[in-house]
Amino acid sequence: MLTIRRSDERGYADHGWLKSFHSFSFAGYHDPQHVHFSVLRVINEDRVAPGQGFGQHGHRDMEIFSYVLSGELAHRDTLGNGSAIGPGRVQIMTTGSGVEHSEFNHSASEPVHFLQIWLFPRARNLEPRYAEKDFDAADKRGRLCLILSPDGRDGSLTLQQDAFIYASLLDGDERAELALGAQRQAYVHLVRGALTINGTRLAGGDALMLTDEPTLTLEQGEDAEVLVFDLPVISAA
Repeated sequence: MLTIRRSDERGYADHGWLKSFHSFSFAGYHDPQHVHFSVLRVINEDRVAPGQGFGQHGHRDMEIFSYVLSGELAHRDTLGNGSAIGPGRVQIMTTGSGVEHSEFNHSASEPVHFLQIWLFPRARNLEPRYAEKDFDAADKRGRLCLILSPDGRDGSLTLQQDAFIYASLLDGDERAELALGAQRQAYVHLVRGALTINGTRLAGGDALMLTDEPTLTLEQGEDAEVLVFDLPVISAA
């Protein structure tokens, strides 16, 4: 079964310095039909004004990763990490038993545009940790590049959940497929461009949820950048 959620159906918040689209219920936006999908809890598409950002605040019991589309995102946390993340570099933080961090636009003149994504972890009170890695355009061109997995396979970052997350760049005749195993489902977020997935045409910001589908096929891309989440069929805690 295929379920489409169009970009303009998402929640939206304009705080002046922050403009954010919410794929799932978040902060002041609540949609009982879109609280989570499997273990996927948050996809926020954020645009942060130059020099602005999120001051130090705490999280626990969540896997949080950032995927930068343009600009640079400055990160600092109470684990002692500090860096600026640009396009192609993925950061993952296990908040576990508790960690505080801040995120700011690293530039004083240009906005930063990024996705912040949360997943429920495999267990509570895990040891907090942080990691980051570059996945350049060549890694993602015309194929599904595994960026996060439970065991760090194929050069991916490790995620504390039974989820596999892929990134891809597709254009023209380029085509990619993913076999979905038993008791698996998929959530596809089209970051930008246009793309056909299992016969369904998507535009930037659209999402497609797939249940009881054996294969995911991505084709007919037009400058498409996409994230694919291979997720377990379970109820999130």
